[in-house]
Amino acid sequence: MIQFKANKESCVEVSLALSSTTVDISHEFYLLVVGTEDLLNGGKLVELFVEKSQKDAKKKEAISLPKVKLTKIDTQWLHVISEGWAGPLRGFMRESEFLQTLHCNSLRLENGSVVNMSVPIVLAIDDLQKQSIGESKRVALVDSDDNTVAILSDVEIYKHPKEERIARTWGTTAPGLPYVEESIAGSGNWLIGGDLEVIEPIKYHDGLDHFRLSPAQLREEFTRHNADAVFAFQLRNPVHNGHALLMTDTRRRLLEMGYKNPILLLHPLGGYTKADDVPLSWRMKQHEKVLEDGVLDPETTVVSIFPSPMHYAGPTEFVGRDPAGMGHPVEKRDLYDADHGKKVLSMAPGLERLNILPFRVAAYDKTQGKMAFFDPSRHGDFIFIFGTKVCIPTYFSFCDCLEDVKHVYPFACCDKACLYPADETLQKNRNPPDEFMCPGGWKVLVEYYDSLSLAKDGKVPEPVPA
Repeated sequence: MIQFKANKESCVEVSLALSSTTVDISHEFYLLVVGTEDLLNGGKLVELFVEKSQKDAKKKEAISLPKVKLTKIDTQWLHVISEGWAGPLRGFMRESEFLQTLHCNSLRLENGSVVNMSVPIVLAIDDLQKQSIGESKRVALVDSDDNTVAILSDVEIYKHPKEERIARTWGTTAPGLPYVEESIAGSGNWLIGGDLEVIEPIKYHDGLDHFRLSPAQLREEFTRHNADAVFAFQLRNPVHNGHALLMTDTRRRLLEMGYKNPILLLHPLGGYTKADDVPLSWRMKQHEKVLEDGVLDPETTVVSIFPSPMHYAGPTEFVGRDPAGMGHPVEKRDLYDADHGKKVLSMAPGLERLNILPFRVAAYDKTQGKMAFFDPSRHGDFIFIFGTKVCIPTYFSFCDCLEDVKHVYPFACCDKACLYPADETLQKNRNPPDEFMCPGGWKVLVEYYDSLSLAKDGKVPEPVPA
């Protein structure tokens, strides 16, 4: 699902922005080129907010309507739909859309065209909620404080086939899948779909709302930058120098293609992520240091949070050599093949107009002492960096070449396949080579892990410092 589309009015001729709900280039494999006339999300960008003059009337109407309370993840999906990120959807999926997505990974529009849509965006309700809705065709959606945030109209209620949904989305029904445990396992036996009338834009009041630019606001921002090309990097991890290499090299390639002012959209995932991922507030603080340290050029970079939750559904959802750290939840083996994401991308329905330019994998080159593109003829000279698990203060882990890492990174020792500091002195005084990550960004990660405090259920992060 290509979510941001260039248009003539914004003078942007190339758009590479990606939705994590379908194609996530968080692990540096492809440059996707989309022309101005390509509308891969089904057409014109449409926001689903009610007119200002109608807000009071909608709020008054909602008082008498049956109500469905949204979970945190439900609210994140409402955010995604309401701003047009998930076009052509105009609300939570009805059964026909749900089945097309589940079985075809796409939606067929009335004109016969196909739009890529690989994971369902649905709203679950339980038996009591279904009973309270009855024959009503309009339902009020309320937040955790019972504030009305939207009205769902022309509703359709249908069975929630949880096992089938899980099996087709993740390729397994094994227990322990993060999104399933968080959002599906305990959800209701019914799904309710319909058209959204959103009363107010979704805000989180966490100090980061100014980073949550809608697709329409992003277009305005790119116009302000006089961009003639936009390339996006969506990720759920802190930025290390392997990521930065891919981003800077992409800009170089676009300049070689004849574009004069390519602008990078650094697009951190802002919705649900699993418990052991670095929280959004700390990632944003780390991204700020990456820009301050000059690893990425602040003059040619726009940082904006993408509000989608993440499924961790392997090739169904994203491209990456390390499928978002998702091993099999029960067995000690990989759940997904590292190469399948890029193969699925090349065959995905509705994405036929993409021009895919492959990258080589970025890795740490010991001979140069910096991140570089992997050369298979010198395999032993490279260390592959995986930012899946983070241990104080060693961010890079799950490396196939553990002894090589320990040679370059001597303060670390091995414990349960992760790299940990060898002792308290080294923990405080030793840092990885600057070529792995800029010092400012690394310091933020050290602060984050230092902030973890013991709790009954293990370690929990304290709030990010101001």
